[in-house]
Amino acid sequence: MSLDNLSRIDLNLLVILQVLLEEQSVTRAASRLHVSQSALSKSLNRLREALGDPLFIRTSHGLKPTSHAMQLGTKLPDMLQGLYQLTQPPSFVPASSDRHFSFAMVESAYETLLPYFIGPILNNAPNLKLDSYVWMEQSIQSLQNGQIDFGISGRDLHPQSDFQIEHLPDGIAHQTLFTDHQVCLVREDHPILAAVAAKQWDLQVYLEMSHVQVRCEGNDWWALDYHLAELGHRRRLSTTVPDFYGAASVCAHSDLIFTLPSSFARHAIKLYPLVELALPFEFIPLAYVLLWHERNDEEPGHRWVRDTICKSVAKAFN
Repeated sequence: MSLDNLSRIDLNLLVILQVLLEEQSVTRAASRLHVSQSALSKSLNRLREALGDPLFIRTSHGLKPTSHAMQLGTKLPDMLQGLYQLTQPPSFVPASSDRHFSFAMVESAYETLLPYFIGPILNNAPNLKLDSYVWMEQSIQSLQNGQIDFGISGRDLHPQSDFQIEHLPDGIAHQTLFTDHQVCLVREDHPILAAVAAKQWDLQVYLEMSHVQVRCEGNDWWALDYHLAELGHRRRLSTTVPDFYGAASVCAHSDLIFTLPSSFARHAIKLYPLVELALPFEFIPLAYVLLWHERNDEEPGHRWVRDTICKSVAKAFN
């Protein structure tokens, strides 16, 4: 397509051509377009020059379209309808929309958040297609370049974290869905439970234990590790695994302790013989956030999905 050539054509002439094809009369077409017959004749001459064809031949019964004009007449209605749609404000009707939306989510969000908003979205918009992917290091870049529509991730609130809410990349908007706190999991018959019962559960005991850690976005350290480093401490990370379920399984079959968000711990306890312990020292919370690109702030479909997610999660957690 040559935009330079297209720019030389007055698109209003295409509307005139469509009306002439329908009316096959300069008089009736001029009346319908609310212009004089002389003005319409001048527009027809411009059309003939632009398209290199006489387009219509005068007969005793009005205007007869040429074969080229008839060919154009098979394409014009759809083209003009498309142009008309471009001039209309954007809209989104959930009940009839068949759009696709894509998500990248941290693993814990599949258990803690997805069940709360997937129903409200698809119950109101049954023809939508929702594709979800695991949140990875490059997911922010995918949001920026439009490869995915939404991200749901746990963001550290620690000032030393590599990825803070306040330091999101340019163009990335966010909404906090809920805040969570860290807890610990150990197997049901773990020796440490005796110390906990004797009220000997503290930071020193915690640091003496061996830990299983989930690697998030390629990082072995969490905000908790930065916090401990500031205090001059370091956890003994005996095993690092790529996912929460794997860490929970390792924890259930060893003496390793697993520190994780409380919202996921509730699900892990249902699946494995684990006991939840409070973190034995004060630590800042983390936030689960919904992420998207600012270019979609006012796009009706995106806004509806965002609002549905935020309202559904707020209702569930409140």
